[in-house]
Amino acid sequence: MDFKKIKERLNKLDAACIFDSNKNLRVMDPGLHPVNQGIRMIGIAHTVHCKGDFLTVMKALYDAKEDEVLVIDGEGDRIALAGELFTAEAQRKKLAGIVIDGGCRDVKQIRKTNFSVFARYITPKVGTSSKIFNTQIKINCGGVSVSPGDILFGDDDGIIVMSGKECAEILEIAEGIQEREEKVTMRLKDGESLIDLMNFSEHYEKINKDQESKLIFTV
Repeated sequence: MDFKKIKERLNKLDAACIFDSNKNLRVMDPGLHPVNQGIRMIGIAHTVHCKGDFLTVMKALYDAKEDEVLVIDGEGDRIALAGELFTAEAQRKKLAGIVIDGGCRDVKQIRKTNFSVFARYITPKVGTSSKIFNTQIKINCGGVSVSPGDILFGDDDGIIVMSGKECAEILEIAEGIQEREEKVTMRLKDGESLIDLMNFSEHYEKINKDQESKLIFTV
């Protein structure tokens, strides 16, 4: 399945449903926050490792292609590794987003764009531009490993990282979960009880008796 088709399907999903489809998926540290809320980020990882210096981020920004996400392992430094200008360039190149395990600045300007940026810190402090590190290598970002070519999905709930194989395996399951939750939401709006739409009573009793059980929707 090509990425365009994957993106079309992922664009109808939420991070919560994707995670519920496979609870072994990599989820980045919740300390990485979206600068802009209400935007889905779906893209292919273009990885960067740097420390106290943003020159390699510029190199990755120059090399990155449409639909890629700059995934920056800044080792959690409390300095900005991207800001308004990098965001504007990423948007011009039709990248899918920027994820920074480190700092971001110019957030007032970034929030005027419809572009996805996640960062651990917001700070005006910026690093140097005189050191060269590595791009397109396996990195650790947000507490999980990220390899070039991995698929990233981000929304207001956080960021999920998947291999292409993992993504292909979860799509149909996640779509089913999301569809079921939408049905439940509609029935709640119609006045039905959440408890009545689940196997709650049976599940609770089994758990109380140390029996195996799984909490599920019954719709």
